[in-house]
This record gives sequence, C-alpha cells and structure tokens, in this order.
Amino acid sequence: ADDNGIKLFNKEGFKLPFEQQAELEDLILNHDLSSDHIDNSLIGKAHRIEDARGRYIEFSKSAVRGKNLNGLKIILDCANGAAYFLGPLIFKELGAEVISIGVTPDGYNINDGVGALHPQKLADIVLKEKADIGIALDGDSDRIVIVDEKGQTVNGDVLLGVLAKELKANGKLKNDTLVCTVMSNLGMINNMKEAGIDAVITDVGDHNIINEMRRNDYNFGGENSGHIIFMDHVTTGDGIITALQIMKIMLEKEKPLSDIVGTMDLYPSHLENIYIKEKKALEDVEAIQTVLKECEAALGDKGRHLVRYSGTEKMIRILIEAESQSDVDLWIEKISAIAKAELC
Repeated sequence: ADDNGIKLFNKEGFKLPFEQQAELEDLILNHDLSSDHIDNSLIGKAHRIEDARGRYIEFSKSAVRGKNLNGLKIILDCANGAAYFLGPLIFKELGAEVISIGVTPDGYNINDGVGALHPQKLADIVLKEKADIGIALDGDSDRIVIVDEKGQTVNGDVLLGVLAKELKANGKLKNDTLVCTVMSNLGMINNMKEAGIDAVITDVGDHNIINEMRRNDYNFGGENSGHIIFMDHVTTGDGIITALQIMKIMLEKEKPLSDIVGTMDLYPSHLENIYIKEKKALEDVEAIQTVLKECEAALGDKGRHLVRYSGTEKMIRILIEAESQSDVDLWIEKISAIAKAELC
C-alpha cells in the first residue's frame, strides 16, 4: 500500500510534534545508533499488552455509556486496516446488526478499493441492504466517511456541525467552540455562528487542530476530511468513537440520518488546482492581489477565497465558496485566468 508509515505518541497519548519527529528521523538516518556502550538499565523496555483488545472495546463502549445500538443496521467498511477485527465486534456487542467489508487484510490490500478513500462500494451496499448507515474507516481508523440510508455520502463539515450543535445542546461543548481548519465550508461556519458556537480556524492538519484545542481548553474539533477529535474521550482522531457519537444522535432523535444532516446547508464551492512554472510570492504579484480584493469586495461575508500553493508540487490551489454557484463559477474563472497569466 502507498503512504504506509508509523505514528509516534508521547506518554500523554498525543502525537509527537513535527520537530521531535524530524529529530528522530535525523538520528536514525544520519547517526550511528549502536547501543553497545549504553548500560542496559538505561534502555527502555517493550511490554506487550495482552488485553489491549478488551481494553479498547470497553473504552469505546464507555463513549456512549448507557446506550446501545439495538435496531440499527450498519454497513461497516474497515479498509482492510487497523479496525478490521475490533470495529465489527464493538458495534455487534452494542446490539447493532453489522455487515462488514474490508475485513480481510493480507498486508498489501489496505485501502485497496475500500475504506474512506473509496466510499462508493459502501454506498451501493447500504442501498442494497436497506441499512440505516454506512461507515467507512481509513487504514488506521482515525478518519471516517459516513453514508446515509439513501446512499449519499455526508460531507465532513456537515458532520462537524451536527456534532458540535449536539454537544452544545447537551452542555458538553467547552467554551461553545468548534475548532476547524481553513478548508471548512463557510456555510457551516456561519451556521455555527447562528447556533451560538464560535468557530476557531487553524491551518490544515489534525495536529494543528489538536494543538489549538490543548492551548485554549477546547474539547471538540476536526477536519472536513473526517478527522474528528472528541478530546473528552481521546487524544486523537478515532473513527469508531466518531461513528458511535453519530449513531447516538440518530437513536436519541429517532430520525434517519438524512433528516439529521439535512438541517445544515453548505455553500457551493469549487477547488481548482493549476500546475505552474514558478512559485512567486503571492503578495508580490499585483494582478493576483487586485483580483482577490475584487473578489472579497463582491462576496463580502457571504463568500470567501482561499488561494495557496501546494506544499509538495508546483501547483496553486484556488478555493471559492459563495452563496450561489454562479458566483463560485465567476470568481474561479477570473482568478484562475490571472493565476495562469502570471505564474504559468
């Protein structure tokens, strides 16, 4: 599988900062790590936790303490990844009827046509089996994609908004604040404001969200990609915990998922990726700055632009959101034309 790797956590259960990860990489790749000269008493010990599965099952159940999933029919796609064994077991133990796919890992087929990266197969099975919900996890099960009973994939920003409003209604949203990223839809953010919820916006990446949550004592945040963090339960994204919180809302409201997520409208949006010859400092490109200011003036607080370079490719990304699709199309065309003229 592509993009396989490892994650390192500190003793508090949080991912190591990038700076520490880089330092460890440098030590491993560029230094002699022979331990022959180190006293054995100074070397850490590895311990196998024999009851890890049981601990995680009970931990997951505690996130919906006193609740069960009786009456729900779930299609669960585990991406041939980390949750292939425990995911189905947890939902079954809570009383749900579970049909599982992506539960036959062979060491090579993780995310291969299944999981959060490929939700269409899940959607088809949801419709065929007349299920209440489809749940797609990614390879390490920290991210989730949800499909409603109509076979429609639920936008990650809609999930964030629904969960934030439910936490606030139950008095469990610290400081009445949702932490999200610059990629979150303006329609969701404005919906939060109307509900009395502040949206604190960070740069892309769940590590940025978690850092903001820890700095200012917030307990809920996430990305529209499906990384959602419930800090009262866990120190990082956990797809199973997120799925349980969503199904808890369904059962308490006694409504199908499509009705619950249908209460939040997102703004039309479009992301245009343009390959370029040179990454000039955008603030120094007068023509681009002029058209961006025109866009801001035209859209006001009912739309926005986000123009930035890719971190890994010679590419500029242009995101436009607005109340109307015609405004989105108009400003994508205008800004893209200027970007191509100045950078390509």
